[in-house]
Amino acid sequence: MSENGHTTNGHTEVKLTRKDFISDQEVRWCPGCGDYSILAQVQKVMPELGVSKEKIVFVSGIGCSSRFPYYMNTYGFHTIHGRGPAVATGIKVANPELNVWVITGDGDALSIGGNHFIHAIRRNIDLKIVLFNNRIYGLTKGQYSPTSELGKKNKSAPMGVIDYPINPLSMAFASEATFVARSVDTDPKHLSSVIERLARHKGSAFVEVYQNCNIFNDAAFKPFSERDVRDDRMVNLEHGRPLLFGKKKEKGIRLNGVTPEVVTIGENGITVADILVHDETSPEPNLAYILGRMQYPEYPVPVGVFRAVEKPTYEEMLDDQISTAVGAKGPGDLAKLLNSGETWVIDGENGNGHVN
Repeated sequence: MSENGHTTNGHTEVKLTRKDFISDQEVRWCPGCGDYSILAQVQKVMPELGVSKEKIVFVSGIGCSSRFPYYMNTYGFHTIHGRGPAVATGIKVANPELNVWVITGDGDALSIGGNHFIHAIRRNIDLKIVLFNNRIYGLTKGQYSPTSELGKKNKSAPMGVIDYPINPLSMAFASEATFVARSVDTDPKHLSSVIERLARHKGSAFVEVYQNCNIFNDAAFKPFSERDVRDDRMVNLEHGRPLLFGKKKEKGIRLNGVTPEVVTIGENGITVADILVHDETSPEPNLAYILGRMQYPEYPVPVGVFRAVEKPTYEEMLDDQISTAVGAKGPGDLAKLLNSGETWVIDGENGNGHVN
């Protein structure tokens, strides 16, 4: 038995701490950036997973958030714009035992990387995708992003954004993600719990984090995420429990057909029995999709786990398919395969050829 670990099968396993996941690199984000909060919570959760640092890989694309792998004392790849999910897919398929994370931003994932984001999710590859959503291009100094609000004025839209914004959760549901969640950088306790749920899910796991860019889009989420208004303007999703919110849980969400309505308990005969009960395990994402569309100020902003279901992962099915093929036809011969069927043979120095 060691002071910092326990003995299993004659081997001492060292218990890791948050400090073990902090790299020696200087963190180079703007002072006050919400990225610090996300980094701190990920580093806090890592030791609880019981996974060695050598089995963890963080992959990123381009953007402020994509500096993340430098600050984690694990393996990591800082890849190219929007292609983080593609690189992560290759890593996971080649090394299924690895714990693979994708760190991305609203511009990186939903603009140039939209195609890669969709297909990594729909395949149900066991990736942990964390999207930092600050509704702006921060690294390139304040242009509007795919999630910027309609009418938002910024450097690339001085008269106001005329692009309709993408809803990241809607994309995740449409792509059949098996785990979908949302949190906010100003609530570390909630963020930590969501990150841990994300980390423990097996399959395509996605969390959107509302993250403040205090330089180019400061206070974007302040109207509903500040501590003094949070109770009345956000609703925490808890499996099997009614969607109640407000300082005294006096308000709730019910459905009128497929349209959510905000109601007050005790008014017009409304009781808790009328309130929608959250079910994160529903095989169909229809209700989760409706909740993911709720936006402030018409509705309280939902945070927490929207969906958590299980189905076979891509890498598991790929391994089964390879095993079946090898069992039926043997291990195969690459040279024989390349020279099988029709091949083109070059004749002499003139470059002419024929098909064998």
